[in-house]
Amino acid sequence: MATTSDPQHFMRTSGETDAVWIHTEPYSNRVKFPKLTQDLETDVCIVGSGISGVSIAFELVTRGLNVVMIEAREILSGETGRTSGHLANDLDDGYTEIAKKHGDKGAKLAAESHTWALNRVGEISKQLGIECEYRHLPGYDISQYPISAKEHVDDMKQVIEDGQKAKELGIQTTYKEGFAIKGWNGSVDQRDAVIFHNQATFHPTKYVNGIFKWLKDQQNFSCYTNTRMIEAEEKGTEIFGMGHKDVFVRTEAGHTIKCRDAVEATCVPLQKLSIIAEEEYYRTYCIAIRVPKGSVEDCLLYDSTEIYKHVRLTACDENDDYLVVGGGDHKVGQGDTIKPLKELESWTRDRFPQAGNVDYKWSGQVFEPVDFMAFIGKNQGKKHTYIVTGDSGNGLTHGVIAGKLIADEITETPNPWSSLYDPKRLTSIVKSLPSLVSHDLQINAQYKRLTQTDITDIEDLVPGDGGVLNPTTSKPIAAYKDENGKVHKFSALCPHMKGVVCWNSLEKSWDCPVHGSRFSKDGVQVIGPASENLAPADEDGKAMQAQAVNVQ
Repeated sequence: MATTSDPQHFMRTSGETDAVWIHTEPYSNRVKFPKLTQDLETDVCIVGSGISGVSIAFELVTRGLNVVMIEAREILSGETGRTSGHLANDLDDGYTEIAKKHGDKGAKLAAESHTWALNRVGEISKQLGIECEYRHLPGYDISQYPISAKEHVDDMKQVIEDGQKAKELGIQTTYKEGFAIKGWNGSVDQRDAVIFHNQATFHPTKYVNGIFKWLKDQQNFSCYTNTRMIEAEEKGTEIFGMGHKDVFVRTEAGHTIKCRDAVEATCVPLQKLSIIAEEEYYRTYCIAIRVPKGSVEDCLLYDSTEIYKHVRLTACDENDDYLVVGGGDHKVGQGDTIKPLKELESWTRDRFPQAGNVDYKWSGQVFEPVDFMAFIGKNQGKKHTYIVTGDSGNGLTHGVIAGKLIADEITETPNPWSSLYDPKRLTSIVKSLPSLVSHDLQINAQYKRLTQTDITDIEDLVPGDGGVLNPTTSKPIAAYKDENGKVHKFSALCPHMKGVVCWNSLEKSWDCPVHGSRFSKDGVQVIGPASENLAPADEDGKAMQAQAVNVQ
């Protein structure tokens, strides 16, 4: 498993581990941009440099708008570089359930928009000459149960029903009884499949980096890395179409970007609640395991488990491909971060006995909206501030959709998909109230950590490990002991809503179980909704009222 003890590693990616994508596209290949050192004025400021941010930038720049992008760390340091690289209109939640929340009309818009997005990646990569392993291939939905299990038949009925619903909405699907993919030679027999035709896959960081190479040469685009936003504030008067508000994006270093419109393409908005409470936050896991070239069919594969397995291939070397297998989801800060990787490897070897070494193991984050559709558009209560959040396990296509939706809205171009993704939508949210209330109760229960401690003595930590010390006489302390035995201490209170963070032993990070904010082992914010770093602690273990140390 590729890991590093370099404190700067979190400036390149949001975990201690590395995803398989660096195998053929190392961090050193990524486009470099300077840090912002002055105030600026532009048409649109985009915060975040993943697939959402770069897709929005591409669509706006090609329409002639002036765009400034800022990124708190290096480009592609967020979740885009930690996905499994599926491009699908075979959506995680299934069209049967989507239709219950959004009606058949909404479900059809979902199918149309994700179909457009998976093809749009192919169009752009061809247009810009980006070699990113883009290709169309079939997707297979299978039962989670072997054919010998009594549950198999009923489970397949649901899989078939979802495939039929997708077909009614315009997606080409076929049911094949007794179908099994080439290379599934293990003792576990889960044959029977619904085939989703014309799916796609690619190398996500090669694609995004390729667009950045093109954007860098455009006169109406500029990007600044190591430039952290701390606030986006609208100022001015705009009533009934009269007057105008500007957005002022302020950075940690004290600079201001004045713009007509701002976009938070940051996985989740850096704000207190509102949209934040309408999402659930999950860690998800992947392995890249070697298989001999040609021994496994090039396809996308999904089983029917709620925490489903997903499979695809990517390039390795002249002898092997990598089988990328994902799953094992659990709520952020609320599960074992090592066990899912072992389960993924066991699951894979039981089905693909030709599999060799596991070269990469990593995790990422999923933002699950209560009604299954991403929130893309104007933020609630705002006129010129846009957000992209709620990937729902389909963040790559949602990010590409965001490019068109937000560019259309900024340029006042009608788009039939806008109501489905509108952050201000109510009907589907109201239909989701039971799960929203359940989620809220579960989240509030996480404040129990205010009275709990992970460790009783910091000296008990082994090098490379961390834990929360919660003395009864002071505030909880997040303590990390590095490989040299030096202890680093921070306030364990997440600056977002004061949840007590948990140590992630896989990624060597501090994860908040309340709303999913994450921080590096050195306290640097890597995922919101928190917009600040963890505060340092003094030698007595009491939280100091100061900004967290910056390791840049």
